[in-house]
Amino acid sequence: MGIEEKLPSGFLLTSVEKLAGYMRKSSLWPATFGLACCAIEMMATGAGRYDLARFGMEVFRASPRQADLMIVAGRVSNKMAPVLRQIYDQMAGPKWVISMGACASSGGMFNNYAIVQGVDHVVPVDIYLPGCPPRPEMLMDAILKLHEQIANEKLGSNRQEVIRQVEAAALASLPTISMKGLLAK
Repeated sequence: MGIEEKLPSGFLLTSVEKLAGYMRKSSLWPATFGLACCAIEMMATGAGRYDLARFGMEVFRASPRQADLMIVAGRVSNKMAPVLRQIYDQMAGPKWVISMGACASSGGMFNNYAIVQGVDHVVPVDIYLPGCPPRPEMLMDAILKLHEQIANEKLGSNRQEVIRQVEAAALASLPTISMKGLLAK
């Protein structure tokens, strides 16, 4: 029972955006950027028990030029932030970022001068993954949510401008450490 039995007369109709979205979501190549205990969970996700290979992501790329997904796993120090940004800039576009763990997303329990209070102050983040450390199942769920986001992404000339605006807004936002209370602005 193949797809040819489902199609009338062998024709398949779709849009270029849908086809490009399907191809992009099915061929994500993650870059390794494990900084702390979350990296152990990220490595476990790529191992045999959880098997990211079924999503086409079995090999974590060591070179940023071969990757289009950065999984920032763990706390980011102020010394590491420029390196993180350089690796992000070297990645091929289109590129996506998952912030894995409480430390990467908001600084976690490290509310001090040495730790960046949220990796979104350094690179634009597409998916935030909570937990300390998050389980491999949670990372796989975040990857599947990113697949949905990529599949519905628009193509065209306005896409680059939207990306620039979102990145500028994220970098210009108030640092988490400066906020007072949960709902402060």
